[in-house]
Amino acid sequence: MSLWRLEWLRLTRSSTGVALVGVFAFFGIIGPLSAAYIGEILEQFGGGVEITFPEPTAADGITQYVGNVQQIGLLVLVMIAAGALTMESRYEMAVFLRTRVRGARQLLTPRFVVVAGAGVVAYAVGLLVAWYETAVLIEPPDAWAMAAIFALGATYFVFAVAVVAFAGTHLKKVLPSVMLSLGILLIVPILGLFPPVAEWLPSHLLSASNDLLRGGAVADYGRSLVATVGMTFVFLAASVRSLGRREL
Repeated sequence: MSLWRLEWLRLTRSSTGVALVGVFAFFGIIGPLSAAYIGEILEQFGGGVEITFPEPTAADGITQYVGNVQQIGLLVLVMIAAGALTMESRYEMAVFLRTRVRGARQLLTPRFVVVAGAGVVAYAVGLLVAWYETAVLIEPPDAWAMAAIFALGATYFVFAVAVVAFAGTHLKKVLPSVMLSLGILLIVPILGLFPPVAEWLPSHLLSASNDLLRGGAVADYGRSLVATVGMTFVFLAASVRSLGRREL
């Protein structure tokens, strides 16, 4: 059995892939619903106080979805990725694989590609659901803007999995790998408080949904896109180097 098939079976037979897609699809439903009926929802808990909100737009529905998956969806993806990419969490399996695979890259690549691909597919499914819900409840979003939102968001989630690979190849337990990964991913947006740095950060990609659906330009996210792709390769290279130098 090849490592590629092994990782595919790990994702599908354990139902982790289904759970990941389910979480993103759930937020694809909830996001536009909350944007469309936020006024009515708050009135139910407002003790009879009338609350007036501006008419929701397509940007509101899609931004609600992206905001939810940026938090809870990302957490679920990191946990699943850590289970696959913390190479030495199961010592016997690590010994078995390391003695049958020539290099660290051959061992790491299938796990990274399968998990990152699952994250991209889950994000796409949720985005399509959110697109449909927004079109039905509010108004149809612009198709070109939605394509750009998908591309930028998918790039960010691949970067997030690369961060998990970095943590998983430096640590031996899943929980510390999750904590380190989340620490890195939480520090990045904080750096955005400094304006000269903000446009270069990976987290800037997830703010594109609101801007692009309100007429913003994709070119405004070019720096962040280039920096995110570059950092993804840096984290992966560091992961391969760490895995190759570690002794069991």
